Amino acid sequence: MTVKTATPAAASAAMTRPPSAPRKKKSWTGLWFVLPFVAFYALFLIWPTFLGLYYSFTDKSLTGRPASWVGFDNWAEAFGDERAWNALVNTAEFTLYSTPPLVVLAIVFALLVNRARRLGWFLRMAFFAPFVVPVSVVTMIWMWIYQPEGGLLNHYLQMLGLQDASAPQVWYQGENGIAMWSVVITTVWWTVGFNFLLYLAALQTIDPSVYEASSIDGASWWRQLWHITLPLLNRTTAMVIVLQLIASLRIFDQMYIMTGGGPNRESEVAIHYIYIAGFEGYRIGYASALSYVLFILILIISIFQFRLFSRKES
Repeated sequence: MTVKTATPAAASAAMTRPPSAPRKKKSWTGLWFVLPFVAFYALFLIWPTFLGLYYSFTDKSLTGRPASWVGFDNWAEAFGDERAWNALVNTAEFTLYSTPPLVVLAIVFALLVNRARRLGWFLRMAFFAPFVVPVSVVTMIWMWIYQPEGGLLNHYLQMLGLQDASAPQVWYQGENGIAMWSVVITTVWWTVGFNFLLYLAALQTIDPSVYEASSIDGASWWRQLWHITLPLLNRTTAMVIVLQLIASLRIFDQMYIMTGGGPNRESEVAIHYIYIAGFEGYRIGYASALSYVLFILILIISIFQFRLFSRKES
């Protein structure tokens, strides 16, 4: 019987081999921290989403009668509803009017604050402060400004000789698109601060050495703006435009409080009509179908925007 002995090299390798790492035990402690959020998220978002989709195929009503399955009848009615299409057109009109100034003014304010030294803190507070004000307070302030008799806007227009005191302008209840523009101005004043902060944060991440190198090469401030600053803000601009389009397509609060959809439904937007169909007409099933039509429209626009900006960036 022969006994095998380990060579010196094998013995040395065995001595230097690191011990096997102990297996880590799975810990479920973190699950208890996220479980309350997941429960509320599922209860108040996921479940209502699927429940609303189910209701869109029924004649669910607030009157309390049992709901019955109607298939695609609600969807067919939504696509053939002239009032629904008018509300969508008004929503698109508001989005077209409000998105460009909310992007351009945000960039201008961010550039101004980024260059300001002594008054930078005050400008940050001044531009962002309206965004934290509740929508009810914002609309009350601007409804007072827009008052035909004694309103601040008409008062200064009359002082400048731009308006006849005997025929004051009617703003948020005016016809020919004036009501829509009144809400647009209110919305821009109220929400531009959020986009301003996004641009300001993006500006502060740009390396100052890029501007120093361009200055040495003789680039003026305008050339730096068009060839350095704005191109480096492309990602932020894409995000701001997408977020703003989604927010504008979901307009309801300030439009409902200020104009109530008037005059003659000139400012009745999509969510306002959904509210009317569901809570004034008691047709929850039809309102659910309208909601999903708007949801699909917003989803398509968002996907198109993301693809468009991703192509430009590549």
